[in-house]
Amino acid sequence: MAAIEVRDVHKTFRIPHERQTTLTERVLSVFRAVPYERFAALCGVDLTIEHGTFAGIIGRNGSGKSTLLKVIAGLLVPDAGYVRVEGTMCELLELGLGFSPELTVRENVALYAAVLGYPRRDLNARIDAAIAFAELERFRDAKLKSLSTGMALRLGFATALQADSDIILLDEILAVGDEAFQHKCLATFEEFKERRKTVVLVSHDLNQVRRFCDQVVLFDAGRVASIGAPDDVIARYHVLLGV
Repeated sequence: MAAIEVRDVHKTFRIPHERQTTLTERVLSVFRAVPYERFAALCGVDLTIEHGTFAGIIGRNGSGKSTLLKVIAGLLVPDAGYVRVEGTMCELLELGLGFSPELTVRENVALYAAVLGYPRRDLNARIDAAIAFAELERFRDAKLKSLSTGMALRLGFATALQADSDIILLDEILAVGDEAFQHKCLATFEEFKERRKTVVLVSHDLNQVRRFCDQVVLFDAGRVASIGAPDDVIARYHVLLGV
């Protein structure tokens, strides 16, 4: 069985087109239908990712890339079709989701670690490693609300990296942190590749896609437009963009 199998997956969202600016309008909206537009984010997507593959997903904004990752992660339920995943999975999609601003840095990492399933035998060591990777040792006992947004995102990223998962989903994750921190992240991805982790990376950085990915998937208007080697699919993407 492949690491990830996506078969004929459809996902549609309803986009309302009525603005309610007053309390009266909101009350009246309960008694009348609100006009909306149907947006087909995924239209019969078929995709197979084998174990040990570093796969990239590219495409224009709104093409369905992030929606697909959320369906694979189980954060969204498809309207039709199915997804099968073989192995444990870690999703780096919404970093720090579940963090509490009133808890300290270390308390938040411990909480997130429980969700990600850190092994009990080296729980404390991994918590310390996550804080060190995020370069937040000085702030370990500070409440999260005292950190900048960038620091909190780094903490979420570093915490997720400490999880022992067979499959890792990454959505534009390399936008986190400054240049020095991004170099650390890239080194970690090199390690993933050497260890033959199954990784799915959504990114607009085509140089990083070329560097890491064995297989690249091009999305266009909710459909798979091309699958293949990085250079071939990126060339197809440039044709699509007209560049």
